Amino acid sequence: MTNIFVVDDNQLMRQQALRLLEQQDSWQVSGEAVNGKDAVSKYRDLLPDVTVMDFEMPEMNGLDAARAILKEHPNAAILMLSVHLPGQLAVEARRVGIKGACPKSEMWCLPDAIRALLRGETYFPH
Repeated sequence: MTNIFVVDDNQLMRQQALRLLEQQDSWQVSGEAVNGKDAVSKYRDLLPDVTVMDFEMPEMNGLDAARAILKEHPNAAILMLSVHLPGQLAVEARRVGIKGACPKSEMWCLPDAIRALLRGETYFPH
């Protein structure tokens, strides 16, 4: 089973992601978090195969949470979700060590993006 951790402060977005992810055979959502701080504390217990994390969240944004997680777990596969994916955000995400990004307006890309990360590849839209 592939364990996926979903982090987003918006409950509707989390539910949409969960429905999409759990349609995939052998994938399960092993945990959820509502902000970056919550994600960092839960990550240690979950050690998911892939983390799908929103960029804009209260208390700690996705980039800062990814930095904290990757500091302790350098091989963590993190996929960033964002309403807007300007080029600068993608550049900064790569610099931090985030392996991929998907715009929230194209949630259908999540399965392909996650498969890429599971193969050890990156996934950034053009």
